[in-house]
Amino acid sequence: MILIIEGAKGLMEAIKDRAFEHKYTVMIGRSHGIHAEPITFGFKLAVWYGEMKRNLRRLEAAREVISYGKLSGAVGTFANVPPSIEAYVCRKLGLKPAEISTQILQRDRHAEYFTALAILAGTMEKIAIEIRHLQRTEVLEAEEAFEKGQKGSSAMPHKKNPVGSENIAGLARLVRSNAIAAMENMALWHERDISHSSVERVIGPDSTILVDFMLHRLTGIIKGLVVYHGRMTENLNKLKGLIFSQQLLLRLSQLGMTRQAAYDIVQRNAFKVWETGKDFKSHLLEDQELMGYLSEKDLDEIFGIDYHLKYVDEIFNRVFA
Repeated sequence: MILIIEGAKGLMEAIKDRAFEHKYTVMIGRSHGIHAEPITFGFKLAVWYGEMKRNLRRLEAAREVISYGKLSGAVGTFANVPPSIEAYVCRKLGLKPAEISTQILQRDRHAEYFTALAILAGTMEKIAIEIRHLQRTEVLEAEEAFEKGQKGSSAMPHKKNPVGSENIAGLARLVRSNAIAAMENMALWHERDISHSSVERVIGPDSTILVDFMLHRLTGIIKGLVVYHGRMTENLNKLKGLIFSQQLLLRLSQLGMTRQAAYDIVQRNAFKVWETGKDFKSHLLEDQELMGYLSEKDLDEIFGIDYHLKYVDEIFNRVFA
């Protein structure tokens, strides 16, 4: 557990370093897989860091819960061994004596440990999947480092595949399934049966070793991640200004137009972009009803990236303080 906690801290440091490096590297944010509004790549990394802070707290809490021992006899009543012996042995092993036990420590402790590992693995899978999406040919905003001599495909020499991230996504499924097995182990017959024992002999080393491996692999991926700023800018502009539709909607509402009327104006011009291929601002300038409310200077302001970045410093202070 100590190694896993240290590994989590190492991953957090790698994420933090890259977050500050790309604090103002502007890219498109996506919801439902569709272009939404501008964010920065550093912001995306800061989200991961915030989640890893919660993982670290869960790991430390799970370490506390699992660091207990018992030597209380066949059913936990200390019939043949006094509590003082249990306390002495636990102290020698760096454990605390359980306040009460049966023939075993109750398996809710183990379930919490394995669940903490599973949630951590889920976070790493989330990060890995994002990297895989960003490396897709159609997106290509970031990709795993590709070492000299590495082969992306034995059949297609042109390929660079996100194999490290895919590996992490697959292993997360194992760790997650092991957490379910640990929760199944909680319900034992009376003061103990051994239905949990065979399960723990597998999931104990498996989950612990896998999470340790995943942490080191993902840390290496984050450190070596290749970021394509130019491609991010290209994708940001792909919708020809449609990403500023909400700013326009809000401005019209502030000027006294009903929200529904403002929505209709913005939407009809947005749909023209899809139909004609012309940029959004050109259609807006041709809309006489809209231009009765706004000037061309107003539109230039509405189409500004800085509007979306004004709180990046404050967000970073909240995350990394």
